[in-house]
Amino acid sequence: MTVSHVSKLALAVALVAGPFAAAQAAEPAAAPAPAPAAAPTEPTVSDDAAPESIVVTAKSTRSATALPGAEMQKILPGISPLKAIETLPGVLYITADPWGYNEQNAQIFIHGFSGQQLGYTMDGLPLGDQSYGNYNGLSPQRAVISENVGRVIVSTGAGDLATASNSNLGGTVETYSSDPLKTLGAQIGQTVGSYSTSRTFVRLDSGTFGGGNSAYISAARQDARAWDFNGKQGGYQVNAKFVHEDHIGKLTAYFDYNDTTQPNEDATVFFKPSANGTANTVQLYTPYTKPFFYPDFTTYRTSYLSALGNSPAAVGSNYRNYYSDAQRTDLLGYLRYDAHLTSDITWSTTGYYHHNDGVGVVAGPLGQSITTIQPYLDPNYATNPHYAANANGSAALVAATGGSGLVTRTTEYRIDRGGVISAVTAKLGAHTLEFGGWFEHNSTTQWRRWYGVSVSDPASSTPYIRPLDVAQPLFTQYQGEARINELQLHLQDTWQATDRLLLQAGFKTSAQWANGYFPVQPKLGSLSGLTGGLPQGKIDTLRWFLPSVGATYDLTRHEQLYFNVQKNLRQYQAYLAGGGGPWFTGSQAAFNAFADQGKPESSWTYEGGIRSHRSFDGLLSGLEAQVNYYHVVFNNRLLAISTNPGGIAGGGITGGTSILVNVGGVHTDGVDAAFTLHFGRTFSLYNAASYNLSKYQSDYTSTATGIGAATGSCIGGYLVVGGVVPTCGKQLPGTPKWMNKTVATLDMGPFEAQLIGDYVGRRFATFTDDASVPSYFLTSLRLAAKVPEGVLPLRKVELALNVTNLTDRKGWSTLSIGSATNSWSAYPIAPRQWFLTLSAAY
Repeated sequence: MTVSHVSKLALAVALVAGPFAAAQAAEPAAAPAPAPAAAPTEPTVSDDAAPESIVVTAKSTRSATALPGAEMQKILPGISPLKAIETLPGVLYITADPWGYNEQNAQIFIHGFSGQQLGYTMDGLPLGDQSYGNYNGLSPQRAVISENVGRVIVSTGAGDLATASNSNLGGTVETYSSDPLKTLGAQIGQTVGSYSTSRTFVRLDSGTFGGGNSAYISAARQDARAWDFNGKQGGYQVNAKFVHEDHIGKLTAYFDYNDTTQPNEDATVFFKPSANGTANTVQLYTPYTKPFFYPDFTTYRTSYLSALGNSPAAVGSNYRNYYSDAQRTDLLGYLRYDAHLTSDITWSTTGYYHHNDGVGVVAGPLGQSITTIQPYLDPNYATNPHYAANANGSAALVAATGGSGLVTRTTEYRIDRGGVISAVTAKLGAHTLEFGGWFEHNSTTQWRRWYGVSVSDPASSTPYIRPLDVAQPLFTQYQGEARINELQLHLQDTWQATDRLLLQAGFKTSAQWANGYFPVQPKLGSLSGLTGGLPQGKIDTLRWFLPSVGATYDLTRHEQLYFNVQKNLRQYQAYLAGGGGPWFTGSQAAFNAFADQGKPESSWTYEGGIRSHRSFDGLLSGLEAQVNYYHVVFNNRLLAISTNPGGIAGGGITGGTSILVNVGGVHTDGVDAAFTLHFGRTFSLYNAASYNLSKYQSDYTSTATGIGAATGSCIGGYLVVGGVVPTCGKQLPGTPKWMNKTVATLDMGPFEAQLIGDYVGRRFATFTDDASVPSYFLTSLRLAAKVPEGVLPLRKVELALNVTNLTDRKGWSTLSIGSATNSWSAYPIAPRQWFLTLSAAY
């Protein structure tokens, strides 16, 4: 039986079990007794009493699932919250490293929405849209140490009205830090493993002191070599949290410091000729990996590159760079007070601040960057021949860039943002009213800079040095500045109409005032697709009524029906160094068209389902299950089509503007079905099957001015005809139709074994679906042994072995999709790796 058939069979089984529908629990030993269905309770932010299982949350009108921090650490100690949720129904998360730390090639889809169309928060704070070149946030793993995560809640359909996000067209991912423990204690964990991995985690808890006070401070250090080249992943992170709680309220203070370096990876560029077309040998050269040469500077310069810094012609776009990395430093803090104004009225207010400075670095062949270098460094550029990519013919340009034949490109970042989140909740008889808002001011800068690589001092050019710390740039190609104000208000009423029926209705607003400008503009000829200067100006997007309505109905004490209908909006990206925003289209005219006539992406999400939690006498002691159907009408879908595709995160090293195209609507229909079977307290089996059908509703046409539109036609086929791209009826690329997740856990007291299976179906790799990558099935294993309580004077001592990609499966993980036909880029699946963790707590 094929994996695809197994996936479909699992869905059928889940549908049969689904009329009992609801949660997913991965370990029965710590599962709580089921509460009456009529009185669901919201999961606490603290993990002090969190069950070690995947649980249904009390976001009762929506499909939402919670993953406790303890379950995260079983998948892999130190894992990122986003990587951990890949076991949940409807979620696809892939990246090149086993922890999910690398952000350059990370990719997430939930119900057909990509990562930049979802919402993300940590303790309620906005984390931005998770773009690699981020301008408005940071990743969850940079906001909180993995071992300090209390739980992660994923709403796969639509997030709460109160979610502080300007990008959540689809679902939300809410990460919560754990509160300090009530007793004095210490925790330590040490992980070693494949590719010289070493991860250390330490946490000290004060316990309760001074009348309602508690605190902790913790730190983590990670160091690991990349699996396919000699680049080190790692950094330092510090968290501190203080809580004071009494009868009048709760005061919380939180601090996070993170300094990390992540080695990037170059994608392999693929080319598939159209029907009756051909491909040459250069286009057909598609290596599985493209490892960097670092630190072998001499071999790279003298044997791989030519004297003029050109890469081998035979490898085409799949040339190898010297190194690439992402370096990020973050400071994040918040102060929150939850005031109990009366027994029925609470007022919660949070003030927060986030500072980020970072740099993304690529050091590689001068020839590949010559179209940018020559306009700046050739004094006779106006009259000399203009070199094509990888065709540098000037020794003078080699000398001008350090004499090595290499050049370094950076994108340097600054974010300074602060905001306030506040909400009042009042219980008025059978009604619970909530009114709140979120305001943020964000000041952000991006610089595109180029540096020479000295032939006599290669030690000054490494993945662990920020180029600006050791040298001035050869030139700053452009500098983008954005000032962004966000305002979101919400009002919601939850009405317990009868003992069985709960109704919920409300609305939110979404307003963005964004001003982008370029104090430094690129020289003409140095940036692909640019017909003048990069566009500048303001775009104000104000939507004052985005409604939501939902309900639950308790069929029995165990079964519950639910539904939710909600409208959401994604604001324009105010990122000024590429990406999919209007500020990086090719002309001021294209920007003005979006400012005057453009419509931001919006969606209507309809979801409904049935959930249950049942207990039995006998071998089968419990069943939890959920079936969720969803339909999404996605309007004004924007595609940012690069004018310079390639293998550096899907783009060419010299970059380029984007053609921003409104391709019209996308309609999505799908089903998530999940169940957990409990066999006493010894064994549990969790399975989640997902089917997603997301189709474009129109073809589109693009124009040279940098703006395009849906045509309303459905010409079919795969060939672009008269500028019309045949996307109508095609599945969204990157997101599979079928997924299946399995977690089998065997708990024998001091010994535990857990096996995880993850099936991802075929994914299309172009907008017309003329190319695809095959499905894959990955497995991982955990074996753990605990010292029985009372043997040692410690609360916990455990030794755990984790093995990722157990069968050493090869294939393609993250896809970089930027072309209508023929071409795409992909990253390889990380090989089998093992990690051994010794953890102790006092």
